Amino acid sequence: MTKAGTIRTGIGGWTFEPWEGTFYPEKLAKKKQLEYAASKLKVIEVNGTYYGSQKPETFAKWASEVPDGFIFSLKASRFTTNRKVLAEAGESIEKFLTQGLTELGDHLGPLLWQFAPTKKFEADDFEAFLKLLPNKLDGLKLIHVVEVRNDTFKVPEFIALLAKYNIAPVCADHFDYPMIADVTADFVYTRLQKGSDDIKTCYAEEDMKAWAKRLETWAEGGVPDDLPLVDDKHKPKKEPRDVFAFFIHEGKVNAPYGAMAMRELLESRS
Repeated sequence: MTKAGTIRTGIGGWTFEPWEGTFYPEKLAKKKQLEYAASKLKVIEVNGTYYGSQKPETFAKWASEVPDGFIFSLKASRFTTNRKVLAEAGESIEKFLTQGLTELGDHLGPLLWQFAPTKKFEADDFEAFLKLLPNKLDGLKLIHVVEVRNDTFKVPEFIALLAKYNIAPVCADHFDYPMIADVTADFVYTRLQKGSDDIKTCYAEEDMKAWAKRLETWAEGGVPDDLPLVDDKHKPKKEPRDVFAFFIHEGKVNAPYGAMAMRELLESRS
């Protein structure tokens, strides 16, 4: 067993006009942006899959443009999660999963199921939804993460459900949404959303060091002692975990620099 899991730092998407001529070299063709971003980062969270389906050849093209070990996290369809009764999402889940995403092969990473801030926790209905999420598709392992943004989810029952199905919560460092730092799966997924366009590395140096330590703790199988837990009685198995950390939302202009700086910081500490 390895000492620690793999920590991947990345961004949301790869097309953003302020990155042209800054993160991306001057005159770099748009069709080369993914290839360039993947040469500098370890993971990208794809938002386009939230708004609409893609073609199998699109996923295959993405896979062909990134190096070995690079991972795509895909945000699941909004038509699946934006519904009153989640237990009725089966057909929508199947439509999302069968659009061709397995063309990504080994580059397919976490599937992110994001819920509206107005969505409240209803234990039976939410468990019915979790039961609909398969752990394999076309021979590929699937791993799932849920982003809940309502305080009603901050109860031990929610943490127990996630642990039962090996599903991770988004640990969101956000100004408004609840932080859920409990470890409930064999991987950890965090979205660092308090960045600033005025800071070259997105997060200030002190905050970068604090998050680097937390990422390392998770990768080594531990739980950071400086983040709030919903259920401090839940004790996850101490084992190496892969960790995904995204610089996203606030401070987007400098998000790529934040992700690269975090990777460099982690490498300097190892």
